[in-house]
Amino acid sequence: MACLAGVGVMVVWYLKTLSTRNIRLLIQDFGVRLNKISRTAMEIERKMFHLAGLAVPFTYQFLMEHYHWSQTDFSKFCWMCTVLIWVADIIRVQIPAVRVYFPYSALQSIIRDKERNQLSGTCYFSLGCTLAITFFPAAVAITSIVWLVLGDMSAALIGVSFGGDVCTVKMGREGKKSLEGSIAMFVTCASVGLVAFSEVYLREYAVFLGAAVATIVELYEPFGINDNLTIPITSSLALQWGLSRIESC
Repeated sequence: MACLAGVGVMVVWYLKTLSTRNIRLLIQDFGVRLNKISRTAMEIERKMFHLAGLAVPFTYQFLMEHYHWSQTDFSKFCWMCTVLIWVADIIRVQIPAVRVYFPYSALQSIIRDKERNQLSGTCYFSLGCTLAITFFPAAVAITSIVWLVLGDMSAALIGVSFGGDVCTVKMGREGKKSLEGSIAMFVTCASVGLVAFSEVYLREYAVFLGAAVATIVELYEPFGINDNLTIPITSSLALQWGLSRIESC
């Protein structure tokens, strides 16, 4: 997991060094249609911030291995961070005047239009991660958070770039999701899970189940709840249940 976080940092650094024009040229080189380049470039900018979420599992693993933090210790730390994030975002929503000041001003370009006057995905991300860390074993929680970050990112980027090229049927609650994006997410989550639990016998059963649940939740957003909250919880439940089933094998 530490390697994944390191790769994520390098990707962010590389993309940050590129100008907007160079990003568009890079996207075009990957075969993205001209009418999708602008939207894809904007989505990449958003997901560069989203990729920073890998810092959560990286920090969790680092503190456990090198400073002997327990699950309870890190859970308490996460709850403090979550409260601060929610308070800060509520202030942004309720007091528009603060949006011109840092750090709010730096986030204006990546906040979606629908989030400008309501809580952002960061709030739900922090709560989802904190709940997973609080109620599930470290390996399960860390994997589910990486699934959220990398899986959701791959679904968004592949969906925006190539969605509809192979399968024209739109999916999801609002018909805005694509088969290409969902396949990308499942493959990403399954690959991460297989590496994370490489020493577990019959890991494929639990990993594929968890990856499938994460993909379905991202696709349909059950109950209309932000998937940054539901993916870590539901995929952790599925993964933990799958692991418990193979323990007796």
